[in-house]
Amino acid sequence: MAVTDEMVCFALYAAHRATSQTYRALLAPWDLTYPQYLVLATLWNEGPQSVRDLGDAMQLDSGTLSPLLRRMEERDLVRRERSAADARVVDVHPTDRGLALRAELCHIPAAIASGMGLADAADAEGLLQRLHAIEASMHAAAPANHDTGDAGADR
Repeated sequence: MAVTDEMVCFALYAAHRATSQTYRALLAPWDLTYPQYLVLATLWNEGPQSVRDLGDAMQLDSGTLSPLLRRMEERDLVRRERSAADARVVDVHPTDRGLALRAELCHIPAAIASGMGLADAADAEGLLQRLHAIEASMHAAAPANHDTGDAGADR
């Protein structure tokens, strides 16, 4: 047995990689990346978002999110526009094409849940609660004076 087989951190890493690979395969017919899918899913479920709020939700800094949104805009999946309420704020809206993908991609969550062995909504909720607790606990365990790489660290 390899040393990594007994490491919780490696098991999380391996599960993340396997999940990413599955998303990549599922999204390939639409030429979408997993981060692009997450942007669309956020916009479908929560409506238009400011770039800042979208970055916070996805835990991405503006240096990563801006090129991602630019590529999505070039593909007519989203549009960025200045907020009418505050011209300093840029809002992200799904386009008609981006909205249409919701129906085409509606099978993705069930495919991922099945791949994870989640039998029902209660299984999924239990896993989500545990993962959120791990995330919070790990953030709390990080040294206070160490840059944690949080999305908002450079804003």
